[in-house]
Amino acid sequence: MSSTKVDHPPGVPARRRLLQALAAAPLLAGAAPAAQAKTALKTSARIVIAGSGLGGIAVANRLSAMLDGAQITIVDRKEEHNYQPGYTLVATGVWPVDKVRARNADYQPAGVAWVKDMVAAFEPDANAVVTAGGQRIPYDFLVVATGVHLDYAQIEGMDVGAIGSNGLASVYPSPQAAQATWAAMQVFAERGGEALMTLPATPLKCAGAPLKMTFMLRDRLRQAGTLERSKVQFISALGSVFGVKVVNDNVLERWKQLGIAVEYTHKLTAVNIGARRATFTTPEGEKVERGYDFLHVVPPMRAPDAVKNSPLAWKDGPMAAGGWLEVDKATLRHRRYPNVFGIGDINGTPRGKTAATVKKSAPIVAHNLVEAIAGREPGEQFDGYTSCPLIVREGSAMLIEFDYEGKLTPSLPMIEPLQDSYFAWLMKYRMLKPAYMAVLKGRV
Repeated sequence: MSSTKVDHPPGVPARRRLLQALAAAPLLAGAAPAAQAKTALKTSARIVIAGSGLGGIAVANRLSAMLDGAQITIVDRKEEHNYQPGYTLVATGVWPVDKVRARNADYQPAGVAWVKDMVAAFEPDANAVVTAGGQRIPYDFLVVATGVHLDYAQIEGMDVGAIGSNGLASVYPSPQAAQATWAAMQVFAERGGEALMTLPATPLKCAGAPLKMTFMLRDRLRQAGTLERSKVQFISALGSVFGVKVVNDNVLERWKQLGIAVEYTHKLTAVNIGARRATFTTPEGEKVERGYDFLHVVPPMRAPDAVKNSPLAWKDGPMAAGGWLEVDKATLRHRRYPNVFGIGDINGTPRGKTAATVKKSAPIVAHNLVEAIAGREPGEQFDGYTSCPLIVREGSAMLIEFDYEGKLTPSLPMIEPLQDSYFAWLMKYRMLKPAYMAVLKGRV
């Protein structure tokens, strides 16, 4: 089965669509203003950035423009830069895999040192990090941008290398896994059968991805003509499918109309890939085994070991179990180590593990860090802005934006947040990657 061509909605001239898109582009590119063209702060501060995803490189680019004389070092072994918001498009056959792959070297600012290794230990009391290769790197200021650890090990029998075969799918690990997931989805859609779509109980990066995959799988079955002999069921380890109630209720109503069943408080704990059997565990410890033809695995997520096992992690409260970085949710400055800041998925905050979160918070982190270097109190505050372009079928999506409180915060007047539209689809399909690249380069 191949991806279908998306027809433009009738009555909307191409010129008008283009003008709407161009008008919206600046809004999408940055909910926060670009760095001001003012005199850079002179400093000899040593700044280490642990991680070279969107958050790490975006902050590096901003700091390199805002500081004169700083010694900035990025520590990360990964040389390929992945546009992770595009994984769901690859995994559902909308994009080719090459659209989400690039080189980190092409986006890092000139003059920044790059240590091609991973941080194995954080020593904030000594103001140093230690790499897996044993190199000890001192710092005056630290930015933690490590991202999350995909904890597939919590699912007995799970093999990431088997994604794409025997109906096994998972969009999260890599571009290759997204591509393999699309291969599995094609085979399933051609034949039909029973699909199990899962959700763990932990905080997630891109919490909308499991929902997008569910909507799009159902749409692929419809396109292939196998919907009548298929069943799609969403199995959540929680008592909901999405953390914002109004969005959760909207999705559930849509799924009811589409015939997608939902089961709650069942955590995926084991999978027999060859036999196509999945085991779910209830809060009471009961184990329920289910057969499937297609299984989308969303792994539990936590902080990488280097953060989880360090003094930087939360020691109590709801974020302690995952070992998330203990930052003030407003300033994104560490609550106990004032020369440490966090950016992106690693932050132990109430919400915010999306690229859109980095879009708004990267300028805040950079500004507050520069203020700290200058000996001033950080003044910029982050409101938890998160955005989720929630695909409901090929050619239509909802653009959901919300804050820490779960309050909807729409930024585009032409888009109703809980109403799906072609224009919201266009945002996801055409416009968000250029916006992402502008954030990555520190331009917005």
